[in-house]
Parts: sequence; structure tokens; C-alpha cells
Amino acid sequence: MEQLASVQLSKQECVHNDDSKKPLGDDTRDTLLKEQLPEWNYDADKGEVSRKFKFKNYYHTMAFVNAVAWIANKQAHHPDLEVSYGHCLVRYTTHDAGNSLCLNDLICAAHIDALDNNGSFGPNFQD
Repeated sequence: MEQLASVQLSKQECVHNDDSKKPLGDDTRDTLLKEQLPEWNYDADKGEVSRKFKFKNYYHTMAFVNAVAWIANKQAHHPDLEVSYGHCLVRYTTHDAGNSLCLNDLICAAHIDALDNNGSFGPNFQD
């Protein structure tokens, strides 16, 4: 698992086998989150990562949601989404692993972070 800490998550594709259901070790998880997904929050009680994306209006929020749906379909790994007028909360956990955080969760989070952030969903993701 130590090798995983050097993996560029946004360049990876989800795999669907028994290994993909193995929860990440604490050190690997923390390193990947810190170095590649610093905007995502880890909740140990829920075994999930989440990030709230903010937008200037509903239209841009829905464009983002559609892009996330495309990523989820392509990776065959789907997040929980909470959608409102100017924001979307994205949460990932692997239900098949007993609601634990697995590599596929972080791969998908990285793909979402890699979405073009030059105005496609508004002036930029808003903080």
C-alpha cells in the first residue's frame, strides 16, 4: 500500500475487483488526501470523504452535477450528491467495503477536482 501514496490519482481509472474493496490504510489515506485532495474532508465516523462545491447560480450547479454524473458512470463508482441552488456536496465511500474509504473513492474525487475550472461552471469554483 505504501506505493499508493505516490500514485497520481487523477490519472488512474477505477478497478472493480476484490482489491478495490480494501480500505486504505490510515497513512496512505492521509498522505493522498493531504498531497492530492486538500479540499476534501475525511470523516472517520462515516468512512467517507466530502467536498462542497459552490457556484454562482443553479444552472452552473447543474452543469457541474452532470459532469460528476458522467465521471461516475465512466468510472462505475457513484457518489452521494446533495444539490442546492448554488452548491453541491459530493460524498464518496465504498458501500461494498462496509462504508470504508477505498482507492476508487479518491480516484473519483481527483477526477472531479480535475474538471476544467476556467469558467465552465461559473467564474470558477467559488470558496
